[in-house]
Amino acid sequence: MAQFFPALTPEQHQFIVRQQMFFTASAAATGRVNLSPKGMDTFRVLSDSEVAYLDLTGSGNETAAHLRDNGRITLMFCAFQDKPLILRLYGTGEAIRPRDPAWAELIGHFHQLPGQRQIIRVKIESVQTSCGFAVPLYVFEGHRDLLTKWAEKKGDEGIRDYWQKKNAKSIDGLPTGLLAEQ
Repeated sequence: MAQFFPALTPEQHQFIVRQQMFFTASAAATGRVNLSPKGMDTFRVLSDSEVAYLDLTGSGNETAAHLRDNGRITLMFCAFQDKPLILRLYGTGEAIRPRDPAWAELIGHFHQLPGQRQIIRVKIESVQTSCGFAVPLYVFEGHRDLLTKWAEKKGDEGIRDYWQKKNAKSIDGLPTGLLAEQ
């Protein structure tokens, strides 16, 4: 049932574009495995072998810490409507921040959102499809606006303070590299 591909096909690219949500998974050499849901139109296919997503401020910053440790990341998309399908992208990633030269080349792919903290760019090593026969059907009602409202209320200075307190290290104590002084 599962099939592997060396890069994204045009059909897989179109499947990704139609999805309202995706998941990221990462792990350092030791410690917890992180699995995070993402949404809000923050994912972009840059080519058949490279993707990126605009990462917003959240309660933790595990992915950035794990990418600093070993670069490994898996992204997963599930069909919650229509024909069942699970699509996984296996690759190596990096966190790109506004202070990094690559930021200027990548940020134009995204809508500006309050609380944006980094872009996670992933070089795809392999793509896997599987059936998704047991994934339930759901109806998309819309994106939540709670995170953007929270970030707007905090303001730039409040967000930076939050990063210092909650996003500078992973829950396992690994540095995330979010702040320039790390």
